[in-house]
This record gives sequence, C-alpha cells and structure tokens, in this order.
Amino acid sequence: MDKFSFIANAHVSYIDELYASYKSNPESIDQSWKEFFDGFDFALTQYGESEDGPSAVAASAASPSKNGSLATPGTIMDMEQLPKEIKVRALIHAHRSRAHLRSKTNPVRERRDRKALIDPQDFGLGPEDMSTEFQAGKEIGIGPAKLSEIIAALKTIYEGSMGFEYLYIRDPEMLDWFKTKVEKEALAFNPSTEEKKRILFKLNQAVVFENFLHTKYLGQKRFSLEGGESTIPFLDAVINAAANLGAEEVMIGMAHRGRLNVLANIMGKTYEQIFSEFEGTAKPDLTMGDGDVKYHMGYSSDIVTPDNNKIHLKLAPNPSHLEAVNPVVEGFIRAKIDSEHHGDARKAVPILIHGDAAVAGQGIVYEVTQMSGLKGYNTGGTIHFVINNQVGFTTDFDDARSSIYCTDVAKIIDAPVIHVNGDDAEAVVYAAKLAAEFRQKFGRDIFVDMVCYRRHGHNESDEPKFTQPELYNIISKHPNPREVYIKKLTERGDIDAKIAKQMDKEFRKLLQDRLNMVKEKPLPYHLTKFEREWGNLRHSNPEDFEKSPETGISSEAIDTVAKALTAIPKGFKAIKQIEVQMKQRKEMFFESKSLNWAAAELLAYGSLLLEGKTVRLTGQDVQRGTFSHRHAVIHDANTNQPYNSLREMPERKGQFYIYNSLLSEYAVLGFEYGYAMANPNSLTIWEAQFGDFANGAQTMIDQFISSGESKWRKQNGIVMLLPHGYEGQGPEHSNARPERFLQLSAEYNMVVANITTPSNFFHLLRRQLTWEFRKPCVVMSPKSLLRHPKVMSPIEEFTSGSFREIITDSSADPKKVKRVILCTGKIYYDLEEVREKEKIDNVAIIRIEQIYPLPKKQIMEALKPFKNAELVWVQEEPENMGYWTYLLRLLYKELSLELIARKVSASPATGYNKVHVEEQKNIVSRALKF
Repeated sequence: MDKFSFIANAHVSYIDELYASYKSNPESIDQSWKEFFDGFDFALTQYGESEDGPSAVAASAASPSKNGSLATPGTIMDMEQLPKEIKVRALIHAHRSRAHLRSKTNPVRERRDRKALIDPQDFGLGPEDMSTEFQAGKEIGIGPAKLSEIIAALKTIYEGSMGFEYLYIRDPEMLDWFKTKVEKEALAFNPSTEEKKRILFKLNQAVVFENFLHTKYLGQKRFSLEGGESTIPFLDAVINAAANLGAEEVMIGMAHRGRLNVLANIMGKTYEQIFSEFEGTAKPDLTMGDGDVKYHMGYSSDIVTPDNNKIHLKLAPNPSHLEAVNPVVEGFIRAKIDSEHHGDARKAVPILIHGDAAVAGQGIVYEVTQMSGLKGYNTGGTIHFVINNQVGFTTDFDDARSSIYCTDVAKIIDAPVIHVNGDDAEAVVYAAKLAAEFRQKFGRDIFVDMVCYRRHGHNESDEPKFTQPELYNIISKHPNPREVYIKKLTERGDIDAKIAKQMDKEFRKLLQDRLNMVKEKPLPYHLTKFEREWGNLRHSNPEDFEKSPETGISSEAIDTVAKALTAIPKGFKAIKQIEVQMKQRKEMFFESKSLNWAAAELLAYGSLLLEGKTVRLTGQDVQRGTFSHRHAVIHDANTNQPYNSLREMPERKGQFYIYNSLLSEYAVLGFEYGYAMANPNSLTIWEAQFGDFANGAQTMIDQFISSGESKWRKQNGIVMLLPHGYEGQGPEHSNARPERFLQLSAEYNMVVANITTPSNFFHLLRRQLTWEFRKPCVVMSPKSLLRHPKVMSPIEEFTSGSFREIITDSSADPKKVKRVILCTGKIYYDLEEVREKEKIDNVAIIRIEQIYPLPKKQIMEALKPFKNAELVWVQEEPENMGYWTYLLRLLYKELSLELIARKVSASPATGYNKVHVEEQKNIVSRALKF
C-alpha cells in the first residue's frame, strides 16, 4: 500500500479524530500520520490558521473533488488546498520511504520501474515551484532552500549509488539516528587521501589474486569474486570500523564464492599456502579424517588494522549447503560472548556473507533472523553482507524470489538495509562503516546488499551464456571495480589522479611478486583462550571406547546440588503440581536415596557447575520438559517470575543456561553446534520435542555433526536428546530414526546411545566433559521411562563408577538360560515386566546402552556364560529401521543372530493404539517364547 494513499481514502471526520489525538499525544498515532501532522502544524505556524481553525483547514485540505475523490490525474492526491510546505515534506518522506526503488545500485543494467512515485508532480509541485525557498530544507539538513536544491539533495542522498530502507524501523531513537546518518553524512562523505589509497590497495589485492589464479590455474574451480571485488574493501572497512568501536574478534560465515580471495586478502592466509593447495603439493594429514575442498576450510588469524587495532579473525568452515553455516557462526560468537567476553557483545562481531539467491531462498535465513532478538540466541547484532550477483547458478532473480529485494527478510526484525552499487567502492566502504557503527551502537542486525555481477559462470568452467546471453554480453565488456575506481579518481583531479598512478605502479609490482611466488610473512598468530583449551585435548583412539572413565561424584556434591534442586525461595508461590514434584524430588534425594531420570539429569548438570563447567540446554520447552518431567525452571503462580534453581546454587562456579527455543530445529541445532565448537568446557545440549523433529535438522547432522571432525578436524561435544520409543503415539512421535545416525557412524566420529537407567544417563552426560577429547553424542532418550516406577537408580551409583556401555543380566542363571536377548532402550522394560510376571527363568536379557561405538568386546565377554543359548536381537522398530541392519553388518562374523521386530514398513509406526498394543505384545511373546 502506498505511503500516502491513506490521505486519499480517509474520511474528513477520521482525519479530525487523528489530528485531535496528535494534539493530545503525538506518539499515540501511526508514525506516517505523525509526520504528516508535524508538517501540517509547521505550515500553520509559518502561514497562519484558517479563520475557522485548524480543523477547518484539515477538513478543507481533505475535502473531495466533484467526483468524490481526492486524487487527480498524474498525482497521488490533490493537495492544492494544503500549503506547499506540506507537499515538500511529503516529497521528502516519499524519498525516505521509496527512493531506494530508483537508486542506481545496479552496475550492469538499468533497474526496472518499480513505480516509486517520488517525482515533484506526484505531489502537485511543478516547474513554477523550483525557485521557491522552502523551510522543509531543514528536514534534510540543508536549511531553508529552493525546491530545486532540495530535490538535488534528495537525489544525491537517496538516488545515487546507495539505496536505503529504514523507515519501517519502529524504535524512534534508532530511526532518527539512522536517518540522520544517511542524510547528514551521505552529502558530506568524502574519504581522506589515506582512505582512498586503502580502498584502491584492497581492490588491487582482490583483482591481482583473481587474475593470477585465472591465468595460472585455468579451468580449476575457485568460485571467483570477479565482478564483486568490492567485497574486499567492504570487509576491510567493516573490520577496521568495528575494531575502532571496541570489537576484539570477528567471525565470518560465507559460502564458496570469493572465499579464497577473503582468505588471502582479509584473513591473511599467504598466497604460498593457497597456491600449494592448488598445485596439490600440500601434504594433507588424513590420520584424523578425509579433509575437505580448499574453498570449504576454515581459518583463524590475528591482524593489525590500519588504525593499529589488533583483532582476531575467524572464518568458519562450512559445507556446500548454502547458508547452513549461519547459525553455527551465531552459536560460536554467543559462546565467546558468554564465556570469554563476560557478556559484552560489542567485543565479538558475527559477519554473514550471503548470495542473493541463497539469502532469499534458504529457509534457514528466516530462522536465524528470527533468533536475532531472542534472549537465548542474541549475539549483539549481525552484519549481513550480500554479494548480489543477480543470478543463482543459472536462475534469474525473477525465478529466485517473489519479493523485490533478496534482503526483504530484514524487515521482520526492523533491520535497516543498505543497497549499494558494487562498482562504487567508496559507497561500499561508507556502507561498511555505517553498518559497523549501527551494530556496535544498537546491538541489532543490519543488511548490506551489494549489487554486482559474476564475471564467469557458477564456476570457472561453466558457460553462463547458455542461460543469460544478454547479461553476459554486457558483463564481458564491463570494466572491473578497480578500473572503475581508478577512472573515478583520475577524473576528480590532480591529487586523486596521483593516487591512482602511484597505486597502479604498486599494483603491477604486486602482480609480478605473485608471479615470482614471493613468500609472504604472515603475522604471528596467538591462540585464543578456548583454542588453547582445545589444544590441550587430544584426538581419540579406539581403545578410548573400550571402557569409560570414572565419572562418579562425592556425597557432599550430591547434597549441595540436592539442596539447590529442592529449595523454593521464600515468598515464592508454586502451583500445586510443582509443590508435589518438589516434594517427590526431596524424598528421592534425602529419604529413599533413589533417583528418577529427571533428578539424575539435573544432578549431572549441577555437578558440572560445581566444577566450573558451562552447561547450556536449549530446545522447545526444555525448561519444563516436553513431558513435564524436568522443571529446571519453575514459575511463581502469582507473578510468573521464573526461578532457576541451579543458577541460584550458591556454590556454583560454572554458568547454567537453559532456554526454551523458538520453534526451529535446523537453526537451533546449528547454533548449539557452533556454541559447542567454541567452548570445549561447555556441556551443550539440544533436545528435540520429539525425536523425529531431528528430521528438520538433517542438514546439520549430515554436514556438521557427523562429519565435521573428519572434514575440518574440529572436535565437538554437542549432545542431542531425541525422545524415542513406541508408546502408541502414532508414526510421527515414536521413532527418532536411529538407523540414520548409525549409518553416519564411522571412525569413532560420534556416540549413539539408548539408555535405560538414570545413573547411566548421569554418567554419560559427565563423560562428555571427562573424556580428553570431544565427541557429538546422540541419545535416543525416553518418554514413558521418565515416570516408570522401575526406572530408578540408587544414590550409590552416582558416587562411583562410570558409564556402562552394556548392562548384563545378573539375575539370569547361565545353566538354565536357553535364549539370550540383546536389546536397547525402552523395550527392555516391556520384556522384563512379562518375564517377571510369567516367571520365565530360561531367558537372559543384555542391554546395549551404547550402540556406537559398538562395545563388541564387552558384548562377547557378556555372552561367554551362555555358550549354548540361542541369540536374538529384539527391537520395537520395524525390521528396516532401528539397529538391525547396523548390528548385522558389525556382528555377522562373530554372532548368529535372529531378529524379532515389527514387519518392514514405510512408516515408523501404526497410527492406531489398539494395533500398537497387539504388535508390542507379539514382539514380547515371540522374544520370551511363552
């Protein structure tokens, strides 16, 4: 809807009403009307009121024409009765709102007519008004000025190489600040001689790098930055500006386009290192994995900015899945803010570099954008930079999005957007400075959309003219941004021409140096606190998984945590159900000395906090728990005030963070992976509401969690809790798809477990930070077992011992046993209940608590007493799901196993409870042979 159509459609009495509200409280009405009445009052002050008062002026101003409409041909509205000042103010407002639709941001083709409606005639202003002086000039900082001068200023500010979208910002202070920056600084922006040299130097570096690779490695994939070389001056300027404003580290997440150039000319990776990777002379160490292609690898460095600030840079490793790295960067930065910068978000800045097709097309972008202001995920604002090639692989933007701009997602969080022409390097640098200043001042996201082009196809061996012949005919003749800037400097005058000449000479020397393969000397790199801690860890060995380390805690530690978990603060009014739960919790810790699942879990967290470790748990409804079992945070019945018992534990040395997440799996799991990647001393947990919700995060599981260590040598200790088990809840919430995780398991890359006792879960959680290495851990966690009367562990099992990879059957007499059941998870209790009820003594049940790495030696040892017994594997899941195929592959040489399971099925479970009960009975009776 047009910003001014409300005037044409408004009823006079309604305008009167609004004006009365405005006079009473200007902030009580919509911002657009407020600005309108501001101008209206200004005009009344300047030109006097109607004899009948302001209401009459408003009414006559809004009175319809003979045909009942305010609009007249060629105009938005008939304003003839309004003072010209208001018309000029409306013109200014329209430029702020819509001039970006006309700004000259496209370097290679004319922009489409988006019906900006910002010409003087659209507001009833004609040639006769051009020499009239208007007070409205003060609005844009040029004082009283002729209309022609006001229009010239508006064109300079809003219709040049930059287009600004910001009028939708609802925070008045933020809106005024941004508007002032745009309107006051844009007119005055003129980089110093040194800044111009720096811009040209960085453009030189960008162009040299691409030229060199293009000539020396013709046809090799490098996903060049050619056409978007102004990315390098942008990043240089934004990092320098952020450092001047207190940033101590920056983490960049980006896809492959321009990555090698960023590594060389921003991160400081030497040409020699990069060339050796192209030549294939670099000797990869494949002892810990298989590596990844050169344009996916991460890198860390320390640099000194032109203003002599030291800043730590990190480029996140990433897969080819576009935008998947975004939440990982955010999580990493949040971990640094929490633990290394003591909550000061200004010290750690995330920069996400997007492609135009990806930022519009990938849903993860929306999820991460929605996270930006949330308590559990806020990182103090992200600087989003779009390398807008105007094409996605071979797809034109017409087919890549429905919105006008690829950055329209920014509007959902009131993030300003700067559209900038990639050929105007100075405008790009101005956008960088403005973005850094905005982020550091307001702690909010900002988007910079640099419209440029891609000189070659998707990769250097691709022919782009197959699909965009017209565009690529233009591009083939178009000068690169360095050439454009040199021409601009030369045309400006003697000083700038000298800069261009001097830098051109340096450019040729730089190019020759690269051709001569001059070795560079990078700055010495200093490990960050967390990197030193990661360095103290080692990589795992196969023998590490034969037996788990000791993870018991002292009785004193249990008492300390128990007191915190059972305390309700004075004056706190809990609802009755919580009072019952707290009473039960107290009885478990101090009377029965036997803990259920939730108590054991919270005890594990509390014990780690006593040791100075960080615990972070997020997911949908984790504070209470989807199954109302955890109650880590309780709420006052009268005030709704939360009480987090572990955070309030006086003896706590570590930090405890527990957040109910937004309704996202993909982004949230990525965020937690990034958090765990940063901090080796954090137990970082994501809990799915139901295990099958992990389906929505499969990209993170495949590309990061299961393969990150192999590809990038990055250890990670993230824990995934996936509620799993057949309780007749239908196909959607029964199965967490363990077979998928087992298919991804190799080379000791992660742990997959299905645990049956609270104490074993306690030890598993503590083992994550006790090991001298870190591994992702996927737990098929229980649902019905959370309250099962037999799922209790005596307190002694917490004060000593370690995680048990398998649990043997101590009650079975080997002499009587004719069948040994191997199983995992909840099915054990179904089997045990019937075995006990029917007094079956010729069947032994061995539980495998850790499925991967499979404790094969322990299994073989446990089976020794039952040499003559037949062996069966029993599972609830259908034959083609669960663990059977995996176990068959690993044990077929050693064991002759039979299977008892549900029939093969395309769906994980039946949707009918009665059928489920029959199926479950059938499995149990076949397993126990009764």
